[in-house]
Amino acid sequence: MITIKDIAKEANVSEGTVDRVIHNRGGVSKKTETKIRKILDHHNFSVNPVASALAMKNKHQISVLIPEYKEDDLFWKSPYLGILKAADDVKSYGVQINIFTFNQYDPLSYFNTFRTLLATNPTAVIMVPNFSKETHTIVTQLETLNIPYLFLNIDIKGFNNIAYVGQDSYTAGYIAGKLMHFNTPKSSEFLIIQSRYNITKNNAVSNRIKGFNNYFLKNKINSKTQTLKIENLNNTLETKEIINNYLKIHTEIKGIFVPSSRIYIVVECLENSHLKNIDLIGFDNTPQNTECLLNDHVSFLISQKPFDQGYEAIRLFSDYLIYNKIPNAKIHLPIDILIKENVKYNMQNDFIHESDLQKTS
Repeated sequence: MITIKDIAKEANVSEGTVDRVIHNRGGVSKKTETKIRKILDHHNFSVNPVASALAMKNKHQISVLIPEYKEDDLFWKSPYLGILKAADDVKSYGVQINIFTFNQYDPLSYFNTFRTLLATNPTAVIMVPNFSKETHTIVTQLETLNIPYLFLNIDIKGFNNIAYVGQDSYTAGYIAGKLMHFNTPKSSEFLIIQSRYNITKNNAVSNRIKGFNNYFLKNKINSKTQTLKIENLNNTLETKEIINNYLKIHTEIKGIFVPSSRIYIVVECLENSHLKNIDLIGFDNTPQNTECLLNDHVSFLISQKPFDQGYEAIRLFSDYLIYNKIPNAKIHLPIDILIKENVKYNMQNDFIHESDLQKTS
């Protein structure tokens, strides 16, 4: 399903420029208009009765169950904005998007929010399967009602989800191990700091840790990893004491791997002596994490393209509902390695339309 966004990207112009050309509103140079029309013709794009008919006759409702974002943890803001952007793109095809957010630390919030979602009679459901036990109950209800569902960001095996859209978490962790080894090529001790480890046994964090450890095992590198599990990273006073006391005892630690979006909390907790002598690698270019990268407190961030996850999940499910287009079982997005010098370019697409998108929500 080709959209105005796709045309704009190919023509290297704004979506507003493409829209003006399509609707003959003027204000576009002849050269640019000619280029855009050639691309429109190439893709057989037109504003025709088909989309209008779909919008009138086939009202599909995709409901999204996704964690809420907060100022101290902005990761989920990016997929939320991606969902809003896709919702705007597919509405002319008769697809309506409803977003339901839950507390990512509270399984009861997860399940109760799903019950609210289900009461709206969705055609399909996109969900972040944050809690294993509750996900089994939710999926059973969806399958009983013949409602197709898709997993976003977290890939759990053993379900009949139409597809998974997100990062290949194992490979991302493997890459993190390789980066750590490049930074510290001698045999060393590395620390994995893991939080909320009791949520699921097969979530993205667990797979990243497995990939990180397997890099050293498969390549027969004589480096060892230790794991420090902290139940509540948000309790910074307690976290600070736990981490620094651990490092004072384990002076052999040369690197810290945080397989979640919370590496900035670890940075805030580390004493200066540790911060200067230990390499840190984490995930996701949230504003807080990016600041740590720019300040040279973090060596690498690995991006899982959260904006694109939200956007592609909506686009994929819309194609499935409208055209019965069966997607691949796993839609893995690119794994970006971010450093101080390139992080700003990776951020641009995620928030460039933020104000416009939030007006439509």
